[in-house]
Amino acid sequence: MNFIGEHLLPGQLGHFFLLLSLVASIGATVSYFLSVQKGAFYNNAGNALKGTGSLSVNTAWRKLARIFFITEAISVFAVFVTLFYIISNHLFEYKYAWQHSSLSLEMKYLLSCFWEGQEGSFLLWSIWHCVLGLVIIWREKEWEGPVMTVISFAQFCLATMLLGISFFGLKSGSNPFILLRNSGVLDNAPVFYGADGMMRQDYLSLIKDGNDLNPLLQNYWMVIHPPVLFLGFASTIVPFAFAIGGLWTKRFTEWTKAALPWALFSAGILGLGIMMGAAWAYESLNFGGYWAWDPVENASLVPWMVLVAGVHTLLIYRHTGNALRTTNLFFILSFLLVLYSTYLTRSGDLQETSVHAFTGEGITKWHLRGLLLIFLLPSFVLFFKRYKHIPFIAKEEEGSSREFWMFIGSLVLFLSAIVIIAMTSVPVFNKIAGLFTGNDKTFKAFAVGEDAAFAYNRIQIFVAIIIGSLTAIGMYLKYKTTGKPFFKKMIIPAIIGLVAGGLVLAFGNIDYREHGIGYLGAIWLALLASVYSLIANGSYIFTGQKGVLKKAGGAIAHVGFAMMLTGILISSSKKEVISHNTTGIFLNFGEGSKEKPGENLTLIKGVPTKMGEFTVTYDKDSAHPKKPLWYYRLKFEKDGKESFSLAPNAFVNYKGNEGLMANPDAKHYLTHDIFTYITSLPDPSKANEDTTSFKSREVAIGDTVFYSKGFAVLEDVSSIKNIPGVEFGANDSASVATIKVISKTSSIFTIKPTVINLKGTVFAQPDTVLQESLVMQLQKVDGKKITLGVKESDAIMQYVTLKAYKFPFINLLWLGTLIMVLGFMISMAWRIQGNRKKTSGKEKGVKMAGVQEKAFEV
Repeated sequence: MNFIGEHLLPGQLGHFFLLLSLVASIGATVSYFLSVQKGAFYNNAGNALKGTGSLSVNTAWRKLARIFFITEAISVFAVFVTLFYIISNHLFEYKYAWQHSSLSLEMKYLLSCFWEGQEGSFLLWSIWHCVLGLVIIWREKEWEGPVMTVISFAQFCLATMLLGISFFGLKSGSNPFILLRNSGVLDNAPVFYGADGMMRQDYLSLIKDGNDLNPLLQNYWMVIHPPVLFLGFASTIVPFAFAIGGLWTKRFTEWTKAALPWALFSAGILGLGIMMGAAWAYESLNFGGYWAWDPVENASLVPWMVLVAGVHTLLIYRHTGNALRTTNLFFILSFLLVLYSTYLTRSGDLQETSVHAFTGEGITKWHLRGLLLIFLLPSFVLFFKRYKHIPFIAKEEEGSSREFWMFIGSLVLFLSAIVIIAMTSVPVFNKIAGLFTGNDKTFKAFAVGEDAAFAYNRIQIFVAIIIGSLTAIGMYLKYKTTGKPFFKKMIIPAIIGLVAGGLVLAFGNIDYREHGIGYLGAIWLALLASVYSLIANGSYIFTGQKGVLKKAGGAIAHVGFAMMLTGILISSSKKEVISHNTTGIFLNFGEGSKEKPGENLTLIKGVPTKMGEFTVTYDKDSAHPKKPLWYYRLKFEKDGKESFSLAPNAFVNYKGNEGLMANPDAKHYLTHDIFTYITSLPDPSKANEDTTSFKSREVAIGDTVFYSKGFAVLEDVSSIKNIPGVEFGANDSASVATIKVISKTSSIFTIKPTVINLKGTVFAQPDTVLQESLVMQLQKVDGKKITLGVKESDAIMQYVTLKAYKFPFINLLWLGTLIMVLGFMISMAWRIQGNRKKTSGKEKGVKMAGVQEKAFEV
């Protein structure tokens, strides 16, 4: 059957390139594997190493492998271009375009549509593998074979995630080019089917728009954050592949020189991606911060911590020959933890504990488990099989040596990561335990606790103390042994650091007592350690490295980390709610809400309201022309000297969600941020729909009229003859009532409704108490008999309820992130330069030896 309006060619091309990428990745894997098993190893100059195999066999297989991999890379990029074409042209006959985009979506968010779904995110991961693989082919001639075998095999595994076909009844992944009519989405919609039960040929004419992008992802951070984060995820395979390559080829030490720059790059990029995610959360999520220990956040943090631990143990090995076994283990685990985190966040097992974990749609659990096991089992078998052959030094390190304390720091990072991933995996542990206990009521499920953030923080605060202290002294220690000059160099930074930390504690008012004095003391110690680390590492750049920045990458990264840690501690422990309720309007946020009415301020449109040191006015609002998105402009004024506006927005009852989905806004100062988001508002689409009628009450002066939130007293009624814009005749009249309104919260308001008798026609001008949703109307005055109209209606009140925080010194966190990443990149560049010099020196030595040998023959 031909369906009207369908564009089938893009999907057909996409299917072709998906299959081509799968076949090419298999070919590259096999060819690179055989080049290692049967061929020779090359150095970076392109020359074969003696005694490692057949040069001709290696050359043949490696050339074939390159052809396969380049074909695979071209295919993956073609799939990307094809899918983006489908999304950007709103070809809703394809499920992926319909499910993740809409006609009203801004152009800048079309890329966000691409990686909102699981298929697109796996494809993004695959794209970065292609880029990294091409760089390795270009730069790493010596280790191209073993490293590219691993990467090519990973590409094959990712390709299976995008096939969407079944093996023995088990579905493999989800195809992004499946047509909407074949996806099952329309099966329960009879309108798309004719009387014969067949799909209507013109079904596309009934699809007016797509499902749209998740409102929380309609933020510029979601255009740039996922590509960086997935580059970080993808790059962890390179240190892993070097470690596997060294174990596989029994070249247990040679791989470390080439792997170190890649490990530094991966740690820097993954760290940047994580903190970009924190910045997105800060600007887009309404949990009031940048980190919530959500499983998706932990899934990226844990591999990074293990990878950073591996970088430090590799540095230990490069300088002393120690910790090579540990380095192998850490690099293997860092990649495996990326795969395990992928399983956790995409299997649907964490759906109840994470607000933004994937649901598992389209990707079956067995496939994700298989992806993890197919790397975990061979790598561990290889590691333990070769374990005894990995060189190690039996002599224990000196307690005063740099490598000893670096190893302690690496071990602390590793153990911290294990604790975090174990706590994150509690739902998985419970499901596994449930398989063995069945309906046994004696089994009590594990739980992190109601206050999940504190459950993590009370452990990690001690990790912060240890790591902060070790990074402070580590750069001043010497490898193998440290002499007395260490103490002379450390004494001035120690004094300055401790004094600076003491001043922060003395005048910073760090008084976070919510979890007791013991936890507060731990915060103080961590803050002292982080400030000390900041001063000590900053000093080392000039004393230890003489201000030569290209050599000081490690110290620069430590400075950035110390700034991050300081910013986290101050901004979190000094975070202050400034939106305390002063209006007497307390809203019920409903059961399950974490919002406290006393910490949420309701603003009536146009009414200036005091909020801490600011006067805030709900100035105006506007609506998105095509979707239920409203923008609110809030005007902040301070002492008549400063004013600024914030523009938080909210989606109301959007995509079937009850309530609202709010995007915050913040004012950035050098020393703090003012951060605010909407917590409640009337449905703007119904703001002008007032179907409530007035109820008439006959009263006399001094009488009381009750309403649901309080009562009103009629104090006076007086006649007036002068109303601006109204010309009275001899028989015309007007009366104004003075009414005092007293609410249940003891707030007092005065209103003055008016009734005008003009040329025989009666006009009633009501007055409103917006805060109480109360309207009162003077309907009739007949001597002492007075008729009032009373009406209560939410439709007459335009308000927003907001929550606002003051985050002190949060810029230290963001600036520290950039400096830390810069330190990683400087270290990477310095190591690459050093490797080039060593390679160049060896090549010159080879050439000189060749000249001497030829001269001898002559």
